[in-house]
Amino acid sequence: MSSYRVVQATKRGTLEISERPLVDPEPLHVRIRVEACGICHSDALAVEGVLPNAAFPRVPGHEAIGRIDALGAGVDDWRVGQRVGVGYLGGPCGRCRFCRRGQFVHCLHQHLTGTTNDGGYAEVMYARASGLSAVPEELTSVEAAPLLCAGLTTFNALRNSGARPGELVAIQGIGGLGHLAVQYARRMGFRVAAIARGPEKGELALGLGAHHYIDGGATDPAKALQELGGASLILATASNSRSQSGLIAGLLPAGKLLIVGLDGGPIEISSSALVLSARSVAGSLTGSAQDGEDTLSFSVLQNIRSRNEIIPFENAAAGYARMMSNAARFRIVLAIGQG
Repeated sequence: MSSYRVVQATKRGTLEISERPLVDPEPLHVRIRVEACGICHSDALAVEGVLPNAAFPRVPGHEAIGRIDALGAGVDDWRVGQRVGVGYLGGPCGRCRFCRRGQFVHCLHQHLTGTTNDGGYAEVMYARASGLSAVPEELTSVEAAPLLCAGLTTFNALRNSGARPGELVAIQGIGGLGHLAVQYARRMGFRVAAIARGPEKGELALGLGAHHYIDGGATDPAKALQELGGASLILATASNSRSQSGLIAGLLPAGKLLIVGLDGGPIEISSSALVLSARSVAGSLTGSAQDGEDTLSFSVLQNIRSRNEIIPFENAAAGYARMMSNAARFRIVLAIGQG
């Protein structure tokens, strides 16, 4: 095989299948035969050219799983044939001032998979060795793919939130991120309240592990949380700043509103709601390659899985359009190779 196929953004909003020559990986990089890649809303950064430094053509995809088939010079801690995953943060440099303090997610020279560097909508991809996560054999490649973004984002936010087992934790939204967050929160030992709109989502929320369901279309979620005793943490997974603004009143004193779903809009909060009850608002940014491994391992241990729509590689453009229209239930995964 001297070439491989990719699905690349050739201009804003346009995805096309193309062919590229197979080359050797650069030093400190590996070459991966991709088996599966999730389609995520953040892929719009590349496909729609959102970032100021957007460049075309660009191969999207940052939930990539596959097997290493070539090692670049200096890579001695991975092996050919090993199954690995690559998330959005595709590998820190290890040398900048943030890396030197162990803050790898804030690396100044981070590869952003599928955004500043080509990603996993491809039969083959290239990745920094520092950005690889080992994939447990208990997970298929399709099962593992969404866990390296939607899973990692919610798992890491919850485990680093400061909330303690037994406390009430609310998950706002039970879509692509939220349906995993409910599962993680339940397995971490929290008392879980899921917040969404519509009575029909109650059965889903309880089936995922929530102890309580709050229909935000029929009641004030903050008031409902206070009737349950108040939440120590609200994890906002729905990308709706306006709906997030009204949640803080549902927190206990010293509680935290933690944002992982973003639409770029302002979150309006009364200063008295913060100060008088010592509440806080914070954001959580995905995680490192090691965090990705932790997410996969915990998912195996607690039997947590994403609910996926699986489509062939050739239908990537249609899958992306379905995701952008909010029609996906709950994640879309491209089946590319074996696994």
